[in-house]
Amino acid sequence: MAENTDPVRVMKQEVGKAAAAKVKSNSIVGLGTGSTTAYAIEYLGERLRTGEIENIVGIPTSFQAEVLAKKYGIPLTSLDAVDSIDIAIDGADEVDPSKNLIKGGGAAHTREKVVDTLANLFVVVVDSGKLVDKLGSTFLLPVEVIPMAVTPVMRRLEKLGGKPELRMGVKKAGPVVTDQGNLVIDVKFEQIDNPAELEKTINNIPGVLENGLFVGVADVVLVGEIKEGKPVVFEI
Repeated sequence: MAENTDPVRVMKQEVGKAAAAKVKSNSIVGLGTGSTTAYAIEYLGERLRTGEIENIVGIPTSFQAEVLAKKYGIPLTSLDAVDSIDIAIDGADEVDPSKNLIKGGGAAHTREKVVDTLANLFVVVVDSGKLVDKLGSTFLLPVEVIPMAVTPVMRRLEKLGGKPELRMGVKKAGPVVTDQGNLVIDVKFEQIDNPAELEKTINNIPGVLENGLFVGVADVVLVGEIKEGKPVVFEI
């Protein structure tokens, strides 16, 4: 791997490496989405290639994870073919003190929730900027919706006190379309006092597939930060 002097990139690499180090031989691994998780996938491939570990199969949570796994030589399988997942590695957009998360910045939170919830050990990789006292402080809550239900779902989200906005594409005219062919509504809540209750309430709105609140799912959170110009990784 090419040496890189950018401290933020090095820190993300170190967090990814720490997560990949938790994977043991003969494991089924959930492969998450995002920039830090991408480094974990890369290091996992390296450990496999050097023979440090063997017999690993991955279950990707997104097209991005699938492409990276193929690039780094990690064999893939599907949920149809396995009974359980040993470990999942994934990022998050926000993490609260109880290890509850908001995910979905990459519009892959539905598949991520399926895989991460099935894992015996769910390892979250983030930088310290993602740690918040309360969910919703800095990040909008993504809600995946079937296209025909966008307007009624937005009305219901407003009634719950949210400010919903349809996520639009960057360098693409029109809205973001998920890997499932659905749309994403990003919702600003002034504060989320009860994430578990809000997760259920939103998922009960007809037309909603899944939202980005991950409550009681994370087991380990690996956090990277820059201290005195050097990358440090700690666990919570």
